[in-house]
Amino acid sequence: MSARTANDGGTSAPAGRARGAATAPGPAGTLLVVVVGSIMSVLDITIVNVAVHPLATAFGASLATVQWVATGYTLALVAVVPAAAWSMDRFGAKGVYLTALVLFTLGSALASLAWSIETLVLFRVLQGLGGGLLMPVGMAMVIRASERERMGRTMAVLGIPVLIGPVSGPVLGGWLIDAASWHWIFLVNLPVGAVALLLAVRLLPPGEPRRTRRLDVPGLLMLSPGLALLIHGLSTGGERGDLTAPGASAPIVAGVLLCAGFVARGLTARDPLLRLRLFRERTFAAGLATMTLFPCGYFGSMLLTPMYYQTVRELGAAQAGLLGVPLAVAVGLSMQIATRRVDRVSPRLVVVSGVALAVLGLSSFTALLGPDTSYWSLCGAMLVMGAGVGMVMMPVSTAATRDLPADDVPSGSTLLNIVSQVGVSLGTALLPVVLASATGDAAGAAGAAGMVGAAERAGAFRHAYWWAVALLALAALPALLLPSGPSRPARPAQPARPSGGVPAPASPGTRP
Repeated sequence: MSARTANDGGTSAPAGRARGAATAPGPAGTLLVVVVGSIMSVLDITIVNVAVHPLATAFGASLATVQWVATGYTLALVAVVPAAAWSMDRFGAKGVYLTALVLFTLGSALASLAWSIETLVLFRVLQGLGGGLLMPVGMAMVIRASERERMGRTMAVLGIPVLIGPVSGPVLGGWLIDAASWHWIFLVNLPVGAVALLLAVRLLPPGEPRRTRRLDVPGLLMLSPGLALLIHGLSTGGERGDLTAPGASAPIVAGVLLCAGFVARGLTARDPLLRLRLFRERTFAAGLATMTLFPCGYFGSMLLTPMYYQTVRELGAAQAGLLGVPLAVAVGLSMQIATRRVDRVSPRLVVVSGVALAVLGLSSFTALLGPDTSYWSLCGAMLVMGAGVGMVMMPVSTAATRDLPADDVPSGSTLLNIVSQVGVSLGTALLPVVLASATGDAAGAAGAAGMVGAAERAGAFRHAYWWAVALLALAALPALLLPSGPSRPARPAQPARPSGGVPAPASPGTRP
Protein backbone atom coordinates (compact mmCIF):
# COMPACT_ATOMS: atom_id res chain seq x y z
CA MET A 1 0.00 0.00 0.00
CA SER A 2 2.75 2.40 0.94
CA ALA A 3 4.71 1.52 -2.20
CA ARG A 4 1.65 2.20 -4.35
CA THR A 5 1.09 5.49 -2.59
CA ALA A 6 4.68 6.48 -3.13
CA ASN A 7 4.47 5.51 -6.76
CA ASP A 8 1.27 7.53 -7.22
CA GLY A 9 2.86 10.48 -5.51
CA GLY A 10 5.78 10.33 -7.87
CA THR A 11 3.67 10.32 -11.05
CA SER A 12 0.40 12.04 -10.34
CA ALA A 13 1.84 15.42 -9.41
CA PRO A 14 3.67 15.98 -12.70
CA ALA A 15 0.66 14.67 -14.57
CA GLY A 16 -1.55 17.07 -12.67
CA ARG A 17 0.81 19.91 -13.50
CA ALA A 18 0.77 18.93 -17.14
CA ARG A 19 -3.03 18.84 -17.20
CA GLY A 20 -3.15 22.17 -15.36
CA ALA A 21 -0.69 23.73 -17.78
CA ALA A 22 -2.77 22.54 -20.70
CA THR A 23 -5.95 24.14 -19.37
CA ALA A 24 -4.54 27.19 -17.61
CA PRO A 25 -5.19 30.56 -19.27
CA GLY A 26 -2.25 31.74 -21.30
CA PRO A 27 -0.56 35.14 -21.47
CA ALA A 28 -3.05 36.28 -24.12
CA GLY A 29 -5.90 35.95 -21.62
CA THR A 30 -4.08 38.00 -19.00
CA LEU A 31 -3.23 40.63 -21.59
CA LEU A 32 -6.86 40.87 -22.75
CA VAL A 33 -8.11 41.41 -19.20
CA VAL A 34 -5.53 44.10 -18.45
CA VAL A 35 -6.15 45.96 -21.73
CA VAL A 36 -9.93 46.06 -21.13
CA GLY A 37 -9.41 47.31 -17.57
CA SER A 38 -6.90 49.93 -18.72
CA ILE A 39 -9.22 51.19 -21.47
CA MET A 40 -11.91 51.76 -18.85
CA SER A 41 -9.52 53.68 -16.60
CA VAL A 42 -7.98 55.84 -19.34
CA LEU A 43 -11.37 56.64 -20.90
CA ASP A 44 -12.72 57.69 -17.51
CA ILE A 45 -9.87 60.16 -16.94
CA THR A 46 -10.15 61.75 -20.39
CA ILE A 47 -13.96 61.89 -20.26
CA VAL A 48 -14.08 63.55 -16.84
CA ASN A 49 -11.52 66.16 -17.92
CA VAL A 50 -14.02 67.64 -20.42
CA ALA A 51 -16.90 67.67 -17.90
CA VAL A 52 -15.61 70.29 -15.44
CA HIS A 53 -17.81 73.15 -16.69
CA PRO A 54 -21.00 71.02 -17.07
CA LEU A 55 -20.49 69.65 -13.54
CA ALA A 56 -20.04 73.17 -12.16
CA THR A 57 -23.34 74.18 -13.78
CA ALA A 58 -25.20 71.05 -12.66
CA PHE A 59 -24.18 71.39 -8.99
CA GLY A 60 -24.00 75.19 -8.82
CA ALA A 61 -20.40 74.96 -7.62
CA SER A 62 -17.29 76.98 -8.39
CA LEU A 63 -14.72 75.67 -10.85
CA ALA A 64 -12.16 75.46 -8.02
CA THR A 65 -14.51 73.15 -6.09
CA VAL A 66 -15.35 71.02 -9.10
CA GLN A 67 -11.63 70.53 -9.79
CA TRP A 68 -11.62 68.28 -6.74
CA VAL A 69 -13.54 65.75 -8.82
CA ALA A 70 -10.26 65.19 -10.67
CA THR A 71 -7.93 66.07 -7.78
CA GLY A 72 -9.60 63.69 -5.33
CA TYR A 73 -9.28 60.85 -7.82
CA THR A 74 -5.59 61.59 -8.42
CA LEU A 75 -4.73 61.85 -4.72
CA ALA A 76 -6.49 58.56 -3.93
CA LEU A 77 -4.68 56.95 -6.86
CA VAL A 78 -1.21 57.99 -5.74
CA ALA A 79 -1.96 57.12 -2.11
CA VAL A 80 -2.87 53.51 -2.89
CA VAL A 81 -0.17 52.77 -5.51
CA PRO A 82 2.59 52.19 -2.89
CA ALA A 83 0.59 49.31 -1.39
CA ALA A 84 0.29 47.49 -4.73
CA ALA A 85 3.48 45.43 -4.41
CA TRP A 86 2.74 44.22 -0.87
CA SER A 87 -0.89 43.48 -1.78
CA MET A 88 0.19 41.27 -4.68
CA ASP A 89 2.60 39.37 -2.45
CA ARG A 90 0.05 38.96 0.33
CA PHE A 91 -3.22 38.29 -1.52
CA GLY A 92 -2.14 37.30 -5.02
CA ALA A 93 -2.29 39.45 -8.14
CA LYS A 94 -5.64 38.05 -9.31
CA GLY A 95 -7.39 38.84 -6.04
CA VAL A 96 -5.99 42.37 -5.91
CA TYR A 97 -6.90 43.03 -9.56
CA LEU A 98 -10.47 41.81 -9.04
CA THR A 99 -10.76 44.05 -5.98
CA ALA A 100 -9.48 47.01 -7.99
CA LEU A 101 -12.05 46.39 -10.75
CA VAL A 102 -14.87 46.15 -8.20
CA LEU A 103 -13.82 49.38 -6.46
CA PHE A 104 -13.52 51.27 -9.75
CA THR A 105 -16.85 50.00 -11.13
CA LEU A 106 -18.67 50.54 -7.83
CA GLY A 107 -17.23 54.03 -7.57
CA SER A 108 -18.46 54.77 -11.10
CA ALA A 109 -21.97 53.59 -10.27
CA LEU A 110 -22.10 55.67 -7.09
CA ALA A 111 -20.64 58.74 -8.86
CA SER A 112 -23.47 58.60 -11.40
CA LEU A 113 -25.93 58.82 -8.47
CA ALA A 114 -24.15 61.67 -6.66
CA TRP A 115 -26.56 64.25 -5.22
CA SER A 116 -23.98 66.93 -4.36
CA ILE A 117 -20.49 67.94 -5.35
CA GLU A 118 -19.20 66.63 -2.01
CA THR A 119 -20.62 63.14 -2.58
CA LEU A 120 -19.30 63.15 -6.14
CA VAL A 121 -15.77 63.88 -4.87
CA LEU A 122 -16.15 61.12 -2.26
CA PHE A 123 -17.18 58.55 -4.86
CA ARG A 124 -14.36 59.66 -7.15
CA VAL A 125 -11.94 58.93 -4.31
CA LEU A 126 -13.37 55.39 -4.20
CA GLN A 127 -12.76 55.15 -7.95
CA GLY A 128 -9.20 56.34 -7.44
CA LEU A 129 -8.50 53.59 -4.90
CA GLY A 130 -9.37 51.05 -7.58
CA GLY A 131 -7.71 52.93 -10.42
CA GLY A 132 -4.45 53.21 -8.49
CA LEU A 133 -4.13 49.43 -8.36
CA LEU A 134 -5.22 48.64 -11.92
CA MET A 135 -2.06 49.70 -13.75
CA PRO A 136 0.78 48.44 -11.46
CA VAL A 137 -0.99 45.14 -10.74
CA GLY A 138 -2.00 44.68 -14.38
CA MET A 139 1.51 45.46 -15.60
CA ALA A 140 3.02 43.03 -13.08
CA MET A 141 0.69 40.24 -14.23
CA VAL A 142 1.53 40.85 -17.87
CA ILE A 143 5.29 40.91 -17.22
CA ARG A 144 5.13 37.67 -15.23
CA ALA A 145 3.06 35.91 -17.91
CA SER A 146 5.20 36.99 -20.87
CA GLU A 147 8.34 35.52 -22.36
CA ARG A 148 11.28 37.86 -21.99
CA GLU A 149 12.23 37.79 -25.66
CA ARG A 150 8.63 38.72 -26.66
CA MET A 151 8.11 41.37 -24.02
CA GLY A 152 8.09 44.22 -26.54
CA ARG A 153 5.18 42.76 -28.50
CA THR A 154 3.25 42.19 -25.29
CA MET A 155 3.85 45.70 -23.97
CA ALA A 156 2.83 47.14 -27.34
CA VAL A 157 -0.61 45.56 -26.91
CA LEU A 158 -0.68 46.91 -23.35
CA GLY A 159 -0.22 50.38 -24.88
CA ILE A 160 -3.45 50.18 -26.89
CA PRO A 161 -5.42 52.16 -24.26
CA VAL A 162 -2.97 55.03 -24.76
CA LEU A 163 -4.11 55.15 -28.39
CA ILE A 164 -7.83 54.77 -27.72
CA GLY A 165 -8.29 56.94 -24.62
CA PRO A 166 -6.93 60.37 -25.63
CA VAL A 167 -8.58 60.17 -29.07
CA SER A 168 -12.03 58.89 -28.15
CA GLY A 169 -12.39 60.06 -24.54
CA PRO A 170 -12.98 63.80 -25.11
CA VAL A 171 -15.25 63.12 -28.10
CA LEU A 172 -17.28 60.48 -26.24
CA GLY A 173 -17.48 62.64 -23.12
CA GLY A 174 -18.71 65.67 -25.02
CA TRP A 175 -21.31 63.61 -26.89
CA LEU A 176 -22.63 61.96 -23.69
CA ILE A 177 -23.00 65.32 -21.95
CA ASP A 178 -24.69 66.97 -24.93
CA ALA A 179 -26.95 64.04 -25.87
CA ALA A 180 -27.81 62.78 -22.38
CA SER A 181 -26.45 64.18 -19.10
CA TRP A 182 -23.35 64.25 -16.93
CA HIS A 183 -24.51 61.02 -15.22
CA TRP A 184 -23.56 59.06 -18.32
CA ILE A 185 -19.88 59.94 -18.16
CA PHE A 186 -19.78 57.54 -15.18
CA LEU A 187 -22.50 55.10 -16.27
CA VAL A 188 -20.49 54.30 -19.41
CA ASN A 189 -17.94 52.56 -17.17
CA LEU A 190 -20.44 49.99 -15.88
CA PRO A 191 -20.72 47.70 -18.94
CA VAL A 192 -16.95 47.88 -19.51
CA GLY A 193 -16.31 47.11 -15.85
CA ALA A 194 -18.73 44.17 -15.94
CA VAL A 195 -17.00 42.71 -19.00
CA ALA A 196 -13.58 43.21 -17.40
CA LEU A 197 -14.74 41.41 -14.22
CA LEU A 198 -16.14 38.45 -16.13
CA LEU A 199 -12.99 38.14 -18.21
CA ALA A 200 -10.78 38.46 -15.12
CA VAL A 201 -12.62 35.68 -13.28
CA ARG A 202 -12.35 33.33 -16.27
CA LEU A 203 -8.99 34.20 -17.80
CA LEU A 204 -6.61 35.31 -15.06
CA PRO A 205 -4.42 32.53 -13.66
CA PRO A 206 -5.13 31.43 -10.08
CA GLY A 207 -3.63 33.54 -7.33
CA GLU A 208 -0.15 32.67 -6.14
CA PRO A 209 0.40 31.21 -2.66
CA ARG A 210 0.28 33.88 -0.02
CA ARG A 211 3.63 35.01 1.33
CA THR A 212 4.21 35.93 4.93
CA ARG A 213 6.06 39.20 4.31
CA ARG A 214 4.75 41.72 6.80
CA LEU A 215 3.38 45.06 5.69
CA ASP A 216 5.88 47.85 6.30
CA VAL A 217 3.37 50.09 8.07
CA PRO A 218 5.83 52.93 8.87
CA GLY A 219 6.98 52.95 5.25
CA LEU A 220 3.40 53.04 3.97
CA LEU A 221 2.49 55.83 6.40
CA MET A 222 5.38 57.88 5.03
CA LEU A 223 5.16 57.17 1.30
CA SER A 224 1.40 57.32 0.66
CA PRO A 225 0.75 60.63 2.47
CA GLY A 226 4.07 61.95 1.17
CA LEU A 227 3.12 61.34 -2.45
CA ALA A 228 -0.39 62.72 -1.92
CA LEU A 229 0.93 65.90 -0.26
CA LEU A 230 3.64 66.36 -2.91
CA ILE A 231 1.26 66.02 -5.83
CA HIS A 232 -1.43 68.13 -4.15
CA GLY A 233 1.10 70.89 -3.55
CA LEU A 234 2.37 70.73 -7.12
CA SER A 235 -1.18 70.81 -8.50
CA THR A 236 -2.11 73.77 -6.31
CA GLY A 237 1.03 75.65 -7.30
CA GLY A 238 0.36 74.99 -10.97
CA GLU A 239 -3.23 76.23 -10.73
CA ARG A 240 -2.17 79.41 -8.92
CA GLY A 241 0.92 79.97 -11.04
CA ASP A 242 3.08 80.13 -7.91
CA LEU A 243 4.80 77.15 -6.30
CA THR A 244 5.80 79.33 -3.33
CA ALA A 245 2.23 80.12 -2.29
CA PRO A 246 1.47 78.78 1.24
CA GLY A 247 -1.16 76.38 -0.07
CA ALA A 248 1.46 74.88 -2.40
CA SER A 249 4.84 75.17 -0.70
CA ALA A 250 3.83 73.67 2.66
CA PRO A 251 2.43 70.41 1.16
CA ILE A 252 5.41 70.18 -1.22
CA VAL A 253 7.94 70.47 1.62
CA ALA A 254 6.02 68.04 3.82
CA GLY A 255 5.68 65.58 0.93
CA VAL A 256 9.39 65.72 0.10
CA LEU A 257 10.35 65.14 3.75
CA LEU A 258 8.01 62.16 4.09
CA CYS A 259 9.28 60.62 0.84
CA ALA A 260 12.88 61.15 1.99
CA GLY A 261 12.03 59.41 5.26
CA PHE A 262 10.56 56.51 3.30
CA VAL A 263 13.75 56.18 1.24
CA ALA A 264 15.89 56.17 4.39
CA ARG A 265 13.72 53.46 5.93
CA GLY A 266 13.53 51.47 2.70
CA LEU A 267 17.32 51.20 2.59
CA THR A 268 17.54 49.83 6.14
CA ALA A 269 14.29 47.96 6.88
CA ARG A 270 14.30 44.17 6.87
CA ASP A 271 11.04 43.96 4.89
CA PRO A 272 10.66 47.32 3.12
CA LEU A 273 7.42 48.30 1.43
CA LEU A 274 9.25 48.51 -1.92
CA ARG A 275 12.60 46.99 -2.86
CA LEU A 276 14.70 50.09 -3.38
CA ARG A 277 17.73 47.91 -4.05
CA LEU A 278 16.37 47.73 -7.61
CA PHE A 279 17.93 51.16 -8.12
CA ARG A 280 21.31 49.38 -8.14
CA GLU A 281 20.32 47.75 -11.44
CA ARG A 282 21.58 50.12 -14.13
CA THR A 283 18.87 49.38 -16.68
CA PHE A 284 16.05 49.73 -14.18
CA ALA A 285 17.47 52.94 -12.68
CA ALA A 286 18.00 54.42 -16.15
CA GLY A 287 14.41 53.56 -17.06
CA LEU A 288 13.05 55.23 -13.93
CA ALA A 289 15.08 58.41 -14.54
CA THR A 290 13.92 58.57 -18.15
CA MET A 291 10.31 58.01 -17.07
CA THR A 292 10.58 60.94 -14.67
CA LEU A 293 12.09 63.53 -17.02
CA PHE A 294 10.32 62.66 -20.27
CA PRO A 295 6.72 62.63 -18.94
CA CYS A 296 7.54 65.84 -17.09
CA GLY A 297 8.27 67.64 -20.36
CA TYR A 298 5.67 65.85 -22.48
CA PHE A 299 2.61 66.11 -20.25
CA GLY A 300 3.56 69.61 -19.16
CA SER A 301 3.61 70.72 -22.79
CA MET A 302 0.30 68.95 -23.45
CA LEU A 303 -1.30 70.98 -20.68
CA LEU A 304 -0.18 74.19 -22.40
CA THR A 305 -1.43 73.27 -25.88
CA PRO A 306 -5.22 73.61 -25.35
CA MET A 307 -4.57 76.76 -23.32
CA TYR A 308 -2.71 78.26 -26.30
CA TYR A 309 -5.50 77.38 -28.73
CA GLN A 310 -8.18 78.81 -26.44
CA THR A 311 -6.47 81.96 -25.11
CA VAL A 312 -4.32 83.02 -28.07
CA ARG A 313 -6.29 81.60 -31.01
CA GLU A 314 -9.70 81.98 -29.27
CA LEU A 315 -10.93 78.51 -30.21
CA GLY A 316 -13.54 76.53 -28.33
CA ALA A 317 -12.76 73.52 -26.17
CA ALA A 318 -14.06 71.07 -28.78
CA GLN A 319 -11.94 72.63 -31.56
CA ALA A 320 -8.86 72.61 -29.33
CA GLY A 321 -9.50 68.94 -28.55
CA LEU A 322 -9.78 68.01 -32.23
CA LEU A 323 -6.44 69.69 -32.95
CA GLY A 324 -4.88 67.31 -30.43
CA VAL A 325 -6.10 64.20 -32.25
CA PRO A 326 -3.16 64.03 -34.74
CA LEU A 327 -0.68 63.96 -31.85
CA ALA A 328 -2.57 61.20 -30.02
CA VAL A 329 -2.80 59.08 -33.18
CA ALA A 330 0.91 59.54 -33.90
CA VAL A 331 1.81 58.53 -30.34
CA GLY A 332 -0.33 55.41 -30.45
CA LEU A 333 0.82 54.19 -33.85
CA SER A 334 4.50 54.90 -33.18
CA MET A 335 4.24 53.14 -29.82
CA GLN A 336 2.89 49.99 -31.45
CA ILE A 337 5.78 49.85 -33.92
CA ALA A 338 8.62 50.89 -31.62
CA THR A 339 7.65 48.70 -28.67
CA ARG A 340 7.51 45.63 -30.90
CA ARG A 341 10.90 46.47 -32.41
CA VAL A 342 12.56 46.81 -29.01
CA ASP A 343 12.67 42.99 -28.80
CA ARG A 344 15.01 42.86 -31.79
CA VAL A 345 17.06 46.04 -31.69
CA SER A 346 18.85 48.16 -29.13
CA PRO A 347 16.49 49.79 -26.59
CA ARG A 348 19.04 52.58 -26.26
CA LEU A 349 18.87 53.29 -30.00
CA VAL A 350 15.06 53.27 -30.07
CA VAL A 351 14.59 55.48 -27.01
CA VAL A 352 17.35 58.00 -27.71
CA SER A 353 16.12 58.34 -31.32
CA GLY A 354 12.61 58.86 -29.96
CA VAL A 355 13.78 61.58 -27.57
CA ALA A 356 15.59 63.32 -30.44
CA LEU A 357 12.49 63.14 -32.64
CA ALA A 358 10.24 64.45 -29.86
CA VAL A 359 12.66 67.33 -29.21
CA LEU A 360 12.72 68.15 -32.93
CA GLY A 361 8.92 68.14 -33.15
CA LEU A 362 8.33 70.26 -30.05
CA SER A 363 11.14 72.65 -31.00
CA SER A 364 9.54 73.15 -34.43
CA PHE A 365 6.13 73.70 -32.82
CA THR A 366 7.63 76.25 -30.42
CA ALA A 367 9.55 78.12 -33.11
CA LEU A 368 6.41 78.34 -35.27
CA LEU A 369 4.13 79.41 -32.44
CA GLY A 370 2.44 82.74 -33.02
CA PRO A 371 -0.95 84.47 -33.00
CA ASP A 372 -1.82 83.37 -36.53
CA THR A 373 0.39 80.35 -37.31
CA SER A 374 -1.11 77.88 -39.76
CA TYR A 375 -2.85 75.01 -37.97
CA TRP A 376 -1.48 72.64 -40.60
CA SER A 377 2.08 73.64 -39.64
CA LEU A 378 1.41 73.21 -35.94
CA CYS A 379 -0.25 69.82 -36.41
CA GLY A 380 2.63 68.71 -38.62
CA ALA A 381 5.12 69.54 -35.88
CA MET A 382 2.95 67.68 -33.36
CA LEU A 383 2.93 64.62 -35.63
CA VAL A 384 6.74 64.57 -35.50
CA MET A 385 6.68 64.96 -31.75
CA GLY A 386 4.08 62.21 -31.37
CA ALA A 387 6.18 59.80 -33.40
CA GLY A 388 9.05 60.44 -30.98
CA VAL A 389 6.91 60.12 -27.85
CA GLY A 390 5.67 56.72 -28.99
CA MET A 391 9.28 55.55 -29.26
CA VAL A 392 10.06 56.44 -25.66
CA MET A 393 7.60 55.69 -22.89
CA MET A 394 6.41 52.13 -23.49
CA PRO A 395 9.81 50.97 -24.88
CA VAL A 396 11.47 52.36 -21.73
CA SER A 397 9.01 50.50 -19.51
CA THR A 398 9.68 47.32 -21.48
CA ALA A 399 13.46 47.58 -21.26
CA ALA A 400 13.40 48.49 -17.56
CA THR A 401 11.21 45.61 -16.40
CA ARG A 402 11.72 42.64 -18.71
CA ASP A 403 14.82 41.27 -16.97
CA LEU A 404 13.53 41.68 -13.41
CA PRO A 405 13.29 38.46 -11.36
CA ALA A 406 9.69 37.36 -10.79
CA ASP A 407 9.82 38.30 -7.10
CA ASP A 408 10.89 41.85 -7.96
CA VAL A 409 8.21 42.49 -10.60
CA PRO A 410 5.58 43.87 -8.14
CA SER A 411 8.05 46.38 -6.68
CA GLY A 412 9.39 47.23 -10.14
CA SER A 413 5.99 47.94 -11.70
CA THR A 414 4.92 49.92 -8.62
CA LEU A 415 8.06 52.08 -8.64
CA LEU A 416 7.66 52.70 -12.37
CA ASN A 417 4.09 53.92 -11.87
CA ILE A 418 5.10 56.13 -8.93
CA VAL A 419 7.95 57.93 -10.69
CA SER A 420 5.96 58.47 -13.89
CA GLN A 421 3.07 59.96 -11.88
CA VAL A 422 5.50 62.25 -10.06
CA GLY A 423 7.03 63.27 -13.40
CA VAL A 424 3.61 64.10 -14.84
CA SER A 425 2.72 66.14 -11.75
CA LEU A 426 6.02 68.03 -11.85
CA GLY A 427 5.52 68.98 -15.49
CA THR A 428 1.90 70.01 -15.15
CA ALA A 429 2.82 72.16 -12.15
CA LEU A 430 6.09 73.68 -13.38
CA LEU A 431 5.11 74.81 -16.87
CA PRO A 432 1.96 76.76 -15.86
CA VAL A 433 4.14 78.60 -13.32
CA VAL A 434 6.67 79.43 -16.05
CA LEU A 435 3.81 80.57 -18.31
CA ALA A 436 2.30 82.76 -15.59
CA SER A 437 5.68 84.36 -14.95
CA ALA A 438 6.25 85.04 -18.65
CA THR A 439 2.73 86.45 -19.03
CA GLY A 440 3.34 88.76 -16.06
CA ASP A 441 6.56 89.98 -17.64
CA ALA A 442 4.69 90.63 -20.88
CA ALA A 443 2.04 92.59 -19.01
CA GLY A 444 4.70 94.67 -17.31
CA ALA A 445 6.36 95.40 -20.63
CA ALA A 446 3.00 96.49 -22.07
CA GLY A 447 2.93 99.50 -19.82
CA ALA A 448 0.58 100.87 -17.23
CA ALA A 449 -2.50 99.81 -19.19
CA GLY A 450 -1.41 96.21 -18.81
CA MET A 451 -2.90 95.24 -22.16
CA VAL A 452 -1.35 92.01 -23.38
CA GLY A 453 -2.01 91.30 -27.04
CA ALA A 454 -2.12 87.99 -28.86
CA ALA A 455 1.50 88.33 -29.97
CA GLU A 456 2.69 88.87 -26.40
CA ARG A 457 0.62 85.95 -25.14
CA ALA A 458 2.07 83.74 -27.87
CA GLY A 459 5.55 84.85 -26.79
CA ALA A 460 4.80 83.79 -23.21
CA PHE A 461 3.74 80.35 -24.46
CA ARG A 462 6.93 80.06 -26.52
CA HIS A 463 8.97 80.77 -23.40
CA ALA A 464 7.16 78.03 -21.46
CA TYR A 465 7.44 75.53 -24.32
CA TRP A 466 11.23 75.94 -24.46
CA TRP A 467 11.32 74.69 -20.86
CA ALA A 468 9.41 71.61 -21.99
CA VAL A 469 11.90 71.11 -24.82
CA ALA A 470 14.77 71.23 -22.30
CA LEU A 471 13.10 68.62 -20.06
CA LEU A 472 12.59 66.29 -23.02
CA ALA A 473 16.23 66.71 -24.06
CA LEU A 474 17.45 65.92 -20.52
CA ALA A 475 15.71 62.55 -20.73
CA ALA A 476 18.30 61.49 -23.33
CA LEU A 477 21.01 61.40 -20.64
CA PRO A 478 19.66 58.45 -18.59
CA ALA A 479 18.38 56.84 -21.81
CA LEU A 480 22.01 56.48 -22.91
CA LEU A 481 22.45 53.97 -20.05
CA LEU A 482 19.82 51.60 -21.43
CA PRO A 483 21.03 48.31 -22.99
CA SER A 484 22.76 48.66 -26.34
CA GLY A 485 21.57 45.29 -27.64
CA PRO A 486 18.29 43.38 -27.92
CA SER A 487 17.02 41.05 -25.26
CA ARG A 488 18.56 37.59 -25.41
CA PRO A 489 16.44 34.47 -24.91
CA ALA A 490 16.85 32.99 -21.47
CA ARG A 491 19.05 29.90 -21.48
CA PRO A 492 17.93 26.86 -19.52
CA ALA A 493 19.88 26.24 -16.35
CA GLN A 494 22.59 23.61 -16.60
CA PRO A 495 21.72 20.58 -14.45
CA ALA A 496 24.01 19.95 -11.53
CA ARG A 497 26.15 16.81 -11.64
CA PRO A 498 26.10 14.66 -8.52
CA SER A 499 29.19 12.90 -7.30
CA GLY A 500 28.44 9.82 -9.41
CA GLY A 501 28.75 11.85 -12.62
CA VAL A 502 25.10 11.35 -13.67
CA PRO A 503 23.30 14.60 -14.40
CA ALA A 504 20.57 15.31 -11.91
CA PRO A 505 17.12 15.98 -13.43
CA ALA A 506 16.16 19.63 -13.60
CA SER A 507 13.23 20.50 -11.38
CA PRO A 508 10.02 21.62 -13.13
CA GLY A 509 9.80 25.34 -13.69
CA THR A 510 13.52 25.96 -13.29
CA ARG A 511 14.45 29.46 -14.44
CA PRO A 512 17.90 30.85 -15.15
